Amino acid sequence: MNEVRKEIEAFVDTWTDSPDGNKQGFLRLYGLLAGKGDQVELSFHSRPGVTYSLRAAVPGHNRPLFAMVDVIDDQPRWLSVCFFADMVADPEEWGASVPGGLQGEDALCFDLDACAAETLDYVVLRLEEACRAAGGR
Repeated sequence: MNEVRKEIEAFVDTWTDSPDGNKQGFLRLYGLLAGKGDQVELSFHSRPGVTYSLRAAVPGHNRPLFAMVDVIDDQPRWLSVCFFADMVADPEEWGASVPGGLQGEDALCFDLDACAAETLDYVVLRLEEACRAAGGR
């Protein structure tokens, strides 16, 4: 996990704060996942100019991940947080259904152009729900 943490910290260090709050939103989501200790395995996939992808998995679960937090490398950067559609609810219908969108399975994605508190809180609840559905805490 230390190598992943170093990669993420190096990436975040190059990200300039902006009024949209997306850097802080990413840090909140990352902090929540990292705070789960050995219950959750994190990986980080950099594709500069395209995406920076934080992926979360519960060891021993039948899927290789339960959530993907993508930083879309645009101006400004924005977040797309995706889950397998059968692992989370979306009572407010804020997510977008993406057939076959996550490793060939149906996904539910939340695109955050700006990390407003209410929207980010909603996505945090989905992240916690997906973690529990994958057998994590």
